[in-house]
Amino acid sequence: MSSREVVCWFLNSNNSENDDDFNPEQIETNTTDDFSDDRCHITREIFLHACILPSLFIVLLLSFLERRRKVYSFEERFPYLRGRFGIVVPMDFTGTLRNRWSYAFAVGATTPHMIDLLSGDIVPFKVPSWIIALVYLVAAFEVAVAFLPFFACLSTKHRGLGGTLGLLYTLAWFIVAVWNFRCEYNVCDPSSFFGEESCYEWLYNWPYFLCLGFLLGRFGCMLVKSVKICLQKNNQQEEEDEVFQSHQYKHVQRLLKRPPAWLLQKTWIQRNIYSWDPYFKFPNRMIATAVISIIALYMIISLEQVFSTVGLKDLYPPIWTLLGHVDYAWNTWYATTALSTLASIAHVGHTLMCYRKHMKRLWAGNKSFLPNNDYVPHSAVSVAALAKYPGCQIAFTIWGYLIVHIALFVFGMIFVYLVVVPIRCVGLGKWLINLLIFLSNFLIVIALLMLQILLVQVFFLQEKIKPENKEKPLALNNRKAFHNFNYFFFFYNVILGLGSCILRLFGSAFVGLLLVSRINRTIMPKGFEMLDKGYQTWIGMIMADHYHSSPVMVCFCHLLLKRTLERQKSTKAYSRLNSTSGSPEEVRARAHWHVSYTLLRNPKLIMLRKHRKHSSDNRDQLAVAWVMLQMEQVNTSASAEGTEDFV
Repeated sequence: MSSREVVCWFLNSNNSENDDDFNPEQIETNTTDDFSDDRCHITREIFLHACILPSLFIVLLLSFLERRRKVYSFEERFPYLRGRFGIVVPMDFTGTLRNRWSYAFAVGATTPHMIDLLSGDIVPFKVPSWIIALVYLVAAFEVAVAFLPFFACLSTKHRGLGGTLGLLYTLAWFIVAVWNFRCEYNVCDPSSFFGEESCYEWLYNWPYFLCLGFLLGRFGCMLVKSVKICLQKNNQQEEEDEVFQSHQYKHVQRLLKRPPAWLLQKTWIQRNIYSWDPYFKFPNRMIATAVISIIALYMIISLEQVFSTVGLKDLYPPIWTLLGHVDYAWNTWYATTALSTLASIAHVGHTLMCYRKHMKRLWAGNKSFLPNNDYVPHSAVSVAALAKYPGCQIAFTIWGYLIVHIALFVFGMIFVYLVVVPIRCVGLGKWLINLLIFLSNFLIVIALLMLQILLVQVFFLQEKIKPENKEKPLALNNRKAFHNFNYFFFFYNVILGLGSCILRLFGSAFVGLLLVSRINRTIMPKGFEMLDKGYQTWIGMIMADHYHSSPVMVCFCHLLLKRTLERQKSTKAYSRLNSTSGSPEEVRARAHWHVSYTLLRNPKLIMLRKHRKHSSDNRDQLAVAWVMLQMEQVNTSASAEGTEDFV
């Protein structure tokens, strides 16, 4: 049951005289009556089911063109299928840098369906409530299969076929999206709740159209480039990966160079906000996660604002009339929305900055930011973190925005009713007097706390060892007076400790609330960091990236591979004949040549060969006669050479 049907039931229940129990049949009847104009609308769930078979066909076709390195013996019976049906890799999460923005927009196109998964709108089949988690797993796999051609067509080496299939598949999705938008626009009616909601459909769907349009352009470019290569009679496609790792070589070259005598002075933006590094590139996983986090955040904010603006005024007019100060509530709502949005977007950008900072520290061997300097997560945990991180980051961003927004709205309304409304009622002067009376005890407590520090600084610390020292040394002076000071303030500090405990609790809750979407920073105290599953995912992910994409390690492996290829090219021609690669006919012909060459050089081996059962006797007799003749000639030549040596 969708959220739209729930709201329909709520509206109808408000209009009814008696509040009966929830009736799903009544929901379906009312929904059908109220939205009869939506018959042309193709729901996402129906179209998702319809895309499963075309998606599997495209993936199967691309798999047929992929070659496997391992060939099984039973495939010798089917020469045309030998080595076919390789594994199709939709997206490399470990460190490839090809098609980074194309992958990001492909992931962005899945955002509406991810929102549907989070809200539970995609339900393939009905099951009991105690196994509903398995239904969500099946729904997630269904979405993954439906969107698999987007990624498979981008990652395939057959650029022409990938561009064609991707263009057709993306065009189908784009046409359905335009058709649904047209249907939603036709039912736009500002006089009704859902009619006015339909008027805002374009507001939270344009990122989806943008992603699909970008993919259409990308697949079109792939197709045009492939046709251009074919027209130029160039059968081998250009390898694009060789230039994408050049920044790692430059990073290693910079490490090997002598550092400059003086450093360039950075601007304020470079020192405090962001400093671009030409020798560092974010992997596909980080770019795609950042893009989909921003798109999902935008869609959630748009839905929230449309629902709050259109729905709450119609659903809850008595509440606002009862509370009064409607303008304060709405102004606070919009102000906290802006603050929460800026904070969430800043957190997404700050996550990228922290990723680069942590990776550079790991490359330099600095592990001081880890829970322990010698902390190394389990290998399975680190590899699993590569898969869990995008989902955790997106979910943390969405939930972080909602939680922070609600908390700021509550604090804002408290501020309104404690500050703004009293000032308008009694005036600023009287409100300040009441505030001073209320805060007088807190001010006295703070003054006493500062007085203790001041007395210790003046009377109970020894003088500076050197005049240029900034602070006094940690050495007691006037010990007897200090013991009396400590005794008399002991009882009062017990009372102060109660207030400090409450302030500590509120401070920890406030900081944890602000950092709930920061997956790169734990909200647990020191020693309990690994209880934070989000932070554990972050640590495992950066450790896996460090082991798989360290520039020094990558350059070293590339040099080894290059040296190995050079040695293979410099080998003799005979050693190249030992290769077992090629078609079965080539391998068989090469084996026959090896046998013939060996027998010509070693005739005695002919007698030791295993003969076939159905081989003719004439051939065996001829082979034996030929061997005997060769042996007689060898013996004659050997005896002649011995006679000459004796003479």
